[in-house]
Amino acid sequence: MDRVQLARTVLGAAATIALILAYNVDPNRWEEAAAGGAAQLILAPFVLIIAAPLVIIGFIYYAPPHLRPHLRSRLRAPLKSVGWYVLTLVVIGGVLVPTAFTVNADDGKSWWEYVLAVASLIVIVWGFPFFFMASLYSARSAFNSAQVHPMLPPVLTTTLVWVFAAFSLIGDGMPTGPPVVQFCSTLGGPLTVTAVSLWELRRMKTRFGVTLRS
Repeated sequence: MDRVQLARTVLGAAATIALILAYNVDPNRWEEAAAGGAAQLILAPFVLIIAAPLVIIGFIYYAPPHLRPHLRSRLRAPLKSVGWYVLTLVVIGGVLVPTAFTVNADDGKSWWEYVLAVASLIVIVWGFPFFFMASLYSARSAFNSAQVHPMLPPVLTTTLVWVFAAFSLIGDGMPTGPPVVQFCSTLGGPLTVTAVSLWELRRMKTRFGVTLRS
């Protein structure tokens, strides 16, 4: 599954580059594509925090009554992941915001301003890379939702990619090019992610006997 997902990602990136080269002459398109990809990476955990509870509740209530307490008891792992992620944001904001409003390079600094400056440097050097990697891991693992049910990560991934496709369509509209190119550019990513997720669900069922109600 990892190899298939990696191949889909590489092919999707290559297709995006090819479409930009062939049908979009806007010199700012590369910057927009890079900024859009980074924005999706940062926003993915927040979308999951909002959407995942609804999907998880649906899983729990769809399960047989005798399995529901067991599934609820396994919510600790994703809740802990969400808690650590939110705590990281709180720490970063709790350091940078006071520093921005209180530290002034033009006047003499008191000892606590030096402390804030050092803390801000630590956040920039260590906190931002940690936050980036945490966002990447959280989006990939859906906050360790597989601890609740093995089928949750592909289901949440499919939900996430269609949410981003809707946001992109509403915000940017259809891309340039012929209708076929517009369709492939807009729906190619969500459809391929959905196909890979459905294949993963089928493999779980056929090879390991995992179903939505087991």
